[in-house]
Amino acid sequence: MTTTIKTDVIVVGAGPTGLSLACQLTRQGIDFVVVEKNQDVTPYSKALGVHARTLEIYEQLGLAQKAVEHGSIAGKVRLLEKGEVVGEVDLSNIGEGLSPYPYLLVLEQSENERLLYEYLQTHGRDVLWQTELESFSQNESGVIANVCNGGGAPKTIEGKYLVGCDGPKSPVRHALGLSFEGSTCERLFYVADVQIDWKFSHDALHGCLARNAVVVFFPMRGENHWRIVGAFPEGLGKDEGEIRYEEIEERIKEEAELDLDITRVDWFSTYKVHTRHVEKFSAGRCFLAGDAAHIHTPAGGQGMNTGIQDAYNLAWKMALVLNGSAAERILDTYNEERLPNAKRLLQTTDRMFNLAAGTDWFLNVIRATVFPPMAKFILSLDVIKKRFFPLISQIGINYRDSSLSDHDGDEEFEVRAGDRMPYFLAEGKSIYDKLREPKFHLLTFSDGEGDYQEERNEIAGKYGHLLDHHVVPLYPHVAEVFGMSVAFNVLLRPDNHIAFISSEISSDRVMAYLNRLVTITA
Repeated sequence: MTTTIKTDVIVVGAGPTGLSLACQLTRQGIDFVVVEKNQDVTPYSKALGVHARTLEIYEQLGLAQKAVEHGSIAGKVRLLEKGEVVGEVDLSNIGEGLSPYPYLLVLEQSENERLLYEYLQTHGRDVLWQTELESFSQNESGVIANVCNGGGAPKTIEGKYLVGCDGPKSPVRHALGLSFEGSTCERLFYVADVQIDWKFSHDALHGCLARNAVVVFFPMRGENHWRIVGAFPEGLGKDEGEIRYEEIEERIKEEAELDLDITRVDWFSTYKVHTRHVEKFSAGRCFLAGDAAHIHTPAGGQGMNTGIQDAYNLAWKMALVLNGSAAERILDTYNEERLPNAKRLLQTTDRMFNLAAGTDWFLNVIRATVFPPMAKFILSLDVIKKRFFPLISQIGINYRDSSLSDHDGDEEFEVRAGDRMPYFLAEGKSIYDKLREPKFHLLTFSDGEGDYQEERNEIAGKYGHLLDHHVVPLYPHVAEVFGMSVAFNVLLRPDNHIAFISSEISSDRVMAYLNRLVTITA
């Protein structure tokens, strides 16, 4: 007999993206069902880097500090040639003043998944493990998914929406008939989690930049525990899965030119690097997120973080619709905002990847001889750091071109509608401490000339369930961040991107925005 489950959102896949979406829906008070064909969170480390923007998202879930405690901050990067250090860069505080997490956190994918899953469990939610999506259909009112668990018992799940977070081979994407265009690097890459006995300390990432290859050693939690990533030469003549570990170790020692002893192998894999993205992130009531929608090179450690941001962007919009506070057309902005980001990300990671692992002779010379001694100098320049960190950490992602960004009057400011809310201290605390509720946030930066109580009362009377209001002193350092020395308003979306910024201090502008984009029901 088939069991029927009714819910709001069907989430297919319980990797970092699917679990993040489930956590955000939990935070928003939305019902969901997560199905995952595996029996538990991944036991493998897989993705390693957790960027500042992801930690800012984790902060709203109460998970950021736990993540930092479980991981390790990427401190130094040492560049090696023939076993000797030829360059060293300290990245431990490279984003100082730009984020409460001004670094890259090394925390393997398995630990990220465990933190997210524990969040669900502590909030009374779970995952249908060992349950596979067999088919689904949709109509104007909802989605019906047919699933089967490991014991062969069929279930039908009826939901308003379905989100495919089911990886690069996504059955959901295939069933929707969405194209996944891009390219594949023909070189075969390897990854190995190992124990190493060698002369280098565990406080730095080590990169061996040779003329025709790159081998990178990432320090992981645990004494002498490292991840090694590298590539085989073109024309190897073997496919993924045909490589023995002994061949990988031989390649490591040949390219790295290091005196090292790999004493234990925990896990290894080989893969080809693909760069692809879908033509659109949704079809009808079905959506894609994470690797199901875009895959790219491992340069910069962007993949897992991008999937988590996909989920963050989609969840609050779904919540508004499901709560009856917004028309369904707001869901169109998910594709409008995340597809251009995916395209830009592919271009950026491709460029970084080609510099690190490309075979072009000129890039080989740059990589092996020019970059190592110059790296410390280049990254010590504030202007470079202010460009490099927002790019890598994803705090620089903006939705300025989105239809949700109202630019009227923002030309007066250093910050624009669509930008992430800048980080700074207010009254000795992070401004983000005021922004943890899953709501719109109105921030009035006051020069002390008014108490704004009338505006507060008017907005709270109509939109208190959707918005909170904070009056923040316009300190000189805050005025510098925004480029404005007189009082102004900033309306933030629930994902803390700016909806509008204006020196017009009244409730009218706020009410007009919410009337237009939020409270008009379909």
